[in-house]
Amino acid sequence: MDEDLSIINSNTRNEKIKNFFVNNKNKIILCVIILVIIIAGVFSYDKYLFNKKQNISDNYNSIIIDYSEKTKEKTTNNLIEIINKKDPTYSPLSLYFIIDNNLVAEQPKINSLFDILINDTSLEDEIKNLIIYKKALYNADNAQEGDLLNMLNPLINSKSVWKSHSLYLMAEYFYANNQKQKAKEFFNQIIAQENPNPDIKIQAEKRLNRDLGE
Repeated sequence: MDEDLSIINSNTRNEKIKNFFVNNKNKIILCVIILVIIIAGVFSYDKYLFNKKQNISDNYNSIIIDYSEKTKEKTTNNLIEIINKKDPTYSPLSLYFIIDNNLVAEQPKINSLFDILINDTSLEDEIKNLIIYKKALYNADNAQEGDLLNMLNPLINSKSVWKSHSLYLMAEYFYANNQKQKAKEFFNQIIAQENPNPDIKIQAEKRLNRDLGE
């Protein structure tokens, strides 16, 4: 008796499953097609990103290898093109190469390239913070106090690994401009940090003891 009931229940269950697939055949086929399209789309997009990255990498390396005094203008234009592609790896490298080799003399132009990286390029937080610091460092010799502070405030008011460097840059800026009290305040902020950069802390202590002691 129990065995017969088991057979009946099994047959009933199989019939329900069969009827479900028959009644929902079109929906199931549609779902399978959609799933295949999604998987294919994800794979294609990943391949597109990989190929795009590879092309930018090859282009950058070719530009750097071909660089010479005779190709400065061409090199500069090609590197600016890479910066405008907003690649998280090769756009910053392109700007660094331009700065290191003095390929662009106009400070506003360099600042506009910095802004593309800082505002429009998808970067890891600390890479972005490094670029903010580099922009401030690039402008430090000619910047007004307020402008330099505005550049560095995102780092000074954060827990970034570049906070100590930013405080030190401001301290040295004030020291160079003979504003010793302000310089002292920024050097002391470095020392008062919970986890300052150890090398920067040592330099701040030396400056305070040697040049800013009471």
